[in-house]
Amino acid sequence: MMMMSSRLCQRRLCFSTSALRCRCRPSLSPPPSHSHSHSHTSPLLSSPFTKHHLNYFMNGKIYWFSTQPMVGLPSPPKVVDVPLAQTGEGIAECELLKWHVQEGDYIEDFQPICEVQSDKATIEITSRYKGKVANILYVPGDIVKVGETLLKILVDESAFPSVTSGDPGNAKSPDSDQILVDGSAFTAATTCDSENEKSLDSYSEEVKRVGVLSTPAVRSLAKQHGIDINEVRGTGKDGRVLKEDVLNFAVNKGIIKNPSAVLHADYVEQPQGEERYNSDVETKYDSPTEDRILPLRGYQRAMVKSMSLAAKVPHFHYVDEINCDALVELKTSFQKNNPYKDVKHTFLPVLIKSLSMALTKYPFVNSCFKEDSLEVILKGSHNIGIAMATPNGLVVPNIKNAQSLSILEITKELARLQQLASANKLTSEDISGGTITLSNIGAIGGKFGAPLLNLPEVSIIAIGRIQKVPQFADDGNVYPVSLMTVNIGADHRVLDGATVARFCNEWKQLIENPGLLVLHLR
Repeated sequence: MMMMSSRLCQRRLCFSTSALRCRCRPSLSPPPSHSHSHSHTSPLLSSPFTKHHLNYFMNGKIYWFSTQPMVGLPSPPKVVDVPLAQTGEGIAECELLKWHVQEGDYIEDFQPICEVQSDKATIEITSRYKGKVANILYVPGDIVKVGETLLKILVDESAFPSVTSGDPGNAKSPDSDQILVDGSAFTAATTCDSENEKSLDSYSEEVKRVGVLSTPAVRSLAKQHGIDINEVRGTGKDGRVLKEDVLNFAVNKGIIKNPSAVLHADYVEQPQGEERYNSDVETKYDSPTEDRILPLRGYQRAMVKSMSLAAKVPHFHYVDEINCDALVELKTSFQKNNPYKDVKHTFLPVLIKSLSMALTKYPFVNSCFKEDSLEVILKGSHNIGIAMATPNGLVVPNIKNAQSLSILEITKELARLQQLASANKLTSEDISGGTITLSNIGAIGGKFGAPLLNLPEVSIIAIGRIQKVPQFADDGNVYPVSLMTVNIGADHRVLDGATVARFCNEWKQLIENPGLLVLHLR
């Protein structure tokens, strides 16, 4: 019986030590008195195992065993990678715009850490973890592929229990087990201490593997000169490796001879307002004549891709002139009788609403083409995209369900999209799902343009500026007329010239006679 009890205790000990960190030490209190019979009945057999405690006298020694985690020894932090998640359908990479955190910062759950820009929108990335920023792997302006690690965070998951030292009874919880075991069991239990020490050692190795505190620009400088930055002694705050530390290390190792030239070179991090390509930037006449290389980022990169694809599609362009006298009068009337101080009436909302009504009659113009399956999808919603020139490039947000909106609602939604576009705050929802595009080049200048499709849409319309020109009337006299030139670009694989012409005639009639809009209102 004594042997059975000992084996039973050891089984329970092995199970506990394999599942939890444990602590085992001799008890300072004498064992409880037990009346032993001649059959050597074990007290373990007289009462069942519980989650409280059992003491057993064995070999003249009493050992206290607890499944409570080691007091005062927290679980070591672990390093987690924060990758760039999928930001939208078809998005393979994003441009890093700016960081909201620095190496060494402590961050909370859901705290914003950076902003990235895809082909479609600007996205704010938040943290899923609470911890300390260990490594930032990219600088603003870098292109990061989906799934690549943006930064590394030291995450501390330990509980740090507050337990007083002394009597083991003070350290146990209601769910802890206390069992008296023999010397061999004590040896097995104390191996948990060495496992914890190994765990802490592995943590130190992990921190070393992640790298010392330094900026991506400093690491780039070290990499350029073939220097392992872990060998460089940092003189900055918290041991941060500075640019000067890398240069001094390189000089001492004989890697470079003239550190002053490197010190003034462009190895520093680019500021948030770094110079980049901007089609709206005016060039002064006295500007330098040296060539400059500016990377295409964000919306400009997206335009390179989309226009390269669109150029492969056979286009059909249809040009017409529309009399806008009635439109000008209607817009003036809206503005005079405007009760909303924050609403500015323009021609565009009326053009959008009349376009939506024309699309109801010609649904093929409001469709998309699936080249792989040779299918045309007639879109039920009229999500009319508006091409907007922003400091960050051309972007095309769209007004959702224009067929269900009033002119006033379209005006407000258009103002919202323009404000977000100017602030580079458009979301993926604002940009995706368009069914047809309007390009109002007349707002800048020009009579008309020949636009390329915004695939997979099958039509796009460029609107010129409204001009006052002389025109012969039916009575033979010449009168001033407000004329607007429109150019409809169509996917000639889907739309033929006759369909485009009939659609344009329908739209033209609604613009020249805006009173007809009332007939179709619901």
